[in-house]
Amino acid sequence: MAETVRVCFVCLGNICRSPTADGVMVSLVEQAGLSDRIEVESAGTSAHHVGEGADRRSAQVARRRGYTLTSRSQQFVDSDWERFDYVLAMDRSNLRNLRRLPGSRSFSGTLVLFRDLDPDSPSGADTPDPYYGGPQGFDDVLDLCERGCSGLLDTIRADRGW
Repeated sequence: MAETVRVCFVCLGNICRSPTADGVMVSLVEQAGLSDRIEVESAGTSAHHVGEGADRRSAQVARRRGYTLTSRSQQFVDSDWERFDYVLAMDRSNLRNLRRLPGSRSFSGTLVLFRDLDPDSPSGADTPDPYYGGPQGFDDVLDLCERGCSGLLDTIRADRGW
């Protein structure tokens, strides 16, 4: 049986950015025929929205562009370091929050800023939170997620020799 790679996208509340990345990545993994090798989840560094589905605006934009956002909000907890191979922070603030968890010190996987996987993105760039902005922000986040997830899939393939 092939090794299973586990990926987790992390933002603050796990209702906008990380579920969008989750939905895009699931679609790319399915298209690549790697669903039996790559598992995808998303989480938040806060527990504010635990159990909720994606923000309706994120879900609408995703649906319009052919993606389904099925994840339910969960909080990233210290024991998650043992479950994942790739942890992608959607912005620098959440990257700092993840690094404050004690388990991050012994994490042997990859912890990076999500947009650093997009070769066309400036180093250290955040994925902006569209929650308080207008509708265009949700389309912009989806664009960023498509590019970043494509880069992540390329990275996983290169790392694993697939």
